[in-house]
Amino acid sequence: MIKAVFFDLDDTLLWDSKSIQSAFEETCKYACTRVNIDGDKLEEEVRTSARELYSSYETFEFTRMIGINPFEGLWGDFQDDHHEQFSKMKEIVPAYREDAWTSGLKSLGVNNKALGKELAERFRIERKNHPFVYPDTFHVLNLLRDNYVLVLLTNGSPQLQHIKLQMTEELVPYFEEIIISGAIGKGKPDTAMFLHALDRLSLKKEEVIMVGDNLTTDILGANRTGIRNVWINRHDRDQGDITPDYEIKKLSELLDILNQL
Repeated sequence: MIKAVFFDLDDTLLWDSKSIQSAFEETCKYACTRVNIDGDKLEEEVRTSARELYSSYETFEFTRMIGINPFEGLWGDFQDDHHEQFSKMKEIVPAYREDAWTSGLKSLGVNNKALGKELAERFRIERKNHPFVYPDTFHVLNLLRDNYVLVLLTNGSPQLQHIKLQMTEELVPYFEEIIISGAIGKGKPDTAMFLHALDRLSLKKEEVIMVGDNLTTDILGANRTGIRNVWINRHDRDQGDITPDYEIKKLSELLDILNQL
C-alpha cells in the first residue's frame, strides 16, 4: 500500500526551465536595446559559455553530485554552510556570471565588460521575477494531500531551493518533509537521499512512490533504492536504458496510477 509520494521539485512541480528561459529572453531583449545584436544568438552563446566555464571550475564535480546546474549558477548566491564547496562556489559565481555574459557578447563581436556585468545582474533579477508552477500542480497536490504523506526530494543548494519555494510559498504547506541534496551531502541518483527520507518518515520502500522528470536522477535513484517510480515525460524524450515503472505526460495522470495501486 502506498502511504507517501516523493516529488522532485524542478521541472516536476515548478517549471524551472520556463523560468530560466524567460530570464534569458528578457535579459537578451534588454541587451538588444543597448547594442546591435541578435538576442537569440546572445542567449545561445551565453548558454554555451556558461556550460564551458562551469565545467572548468574545481567545484564542478561537487555541483554535479549535488545537482546544481550551470544556469542556477547564473543567479544563485550559494550562501550555504553545509559543505566547504559551497564557500568556494560563493567566491566563484560573481566572476562566473560576469564572464559568461561578457564572453557571450564577445562571441557576437561586442567587447564590453561593463555591459556583461550589467546583463549578469539583470538576469538574476529577471529569474526571480519569473517563477512558474505547472498548471496542474496544485490540482494534483490538493487531491493527494488528505490521503498521502507528501515529501519534496530535490537536488540543489539548500539556500537556492528555499528561495524558489519562497517565490512560490503556497507549495510549502503541502509537504511533510522538504529534503535537499546540499544538506544531505549527496544528490539523486545516490540512494542516500531516498534512504534519509524513508528514515525520517519511518516508511518502508514498498510504501513509497517517487515522481520526477529526470531519468538519470529521480528514476535511476528510485530504481537503485527499490522504490516504485513515475517518470513525467512531458517532451517525449527517449528513456534510453533507464526504465521507469510508470510513464506519464502530465502530472494529473499520476492520479490514475495511485488509484490502481
